This record gives sequence, C-alpha cells and structure tokens, in this order.
Amino acid sequence: MVKVHEDRFRLLSGEDSLVEYRFHTMTARHYFCRTCGIYPFHRKRVTPDHFGVNVFCLDDFDPAGIPVRRTVGAGMK
Repeated sequence: MVKVHEDRFRLLSGEDSLVEYRFHTMTARHYFCRTCGIYPFHRKRVTPDHFGVNVFCLDDFDPAGIPVRRTVGAGMK
C-alpha cells in the first residue's frame, strides 16, 4: 500500500465492481473487488484525506522504487 492524497487519487474504472467494508469504529473504509476479492485501496480512520493504494492493482506501474517498511502485523493498531 502507498499513501496518496485524495486530490491525487482518481478511480478510472471498475467502481461498480467494488464493495465497501467497515469494521470496529466504522470510520475506515476498505474496498474489495466483488468478483475476485482483491483489496485495491482503503481510506484510513487516522488519515481520512488519503487513500492507501495497492500498487499491484495499477496498470503499467513498477513498484521497484518504492521503499519497503517491515512491520509486525500483530503490533499494528
């Protein structure tokens, strides 16, 4: 996932194939493809003016230049 400000995010197609899921505080918005289940993007509770974008869902995008940050999933809040 790469964080992108909402002014720089544009969904070009497939909106009708998305389903939204909210949990816990019902504030964060997670989007999934209703056909294949992939998780293309989300809007977090703590940064509501940004989208987290799964770069592997983008056409013709090479993620090689994006720095990788290791995390321990059990410690994420």
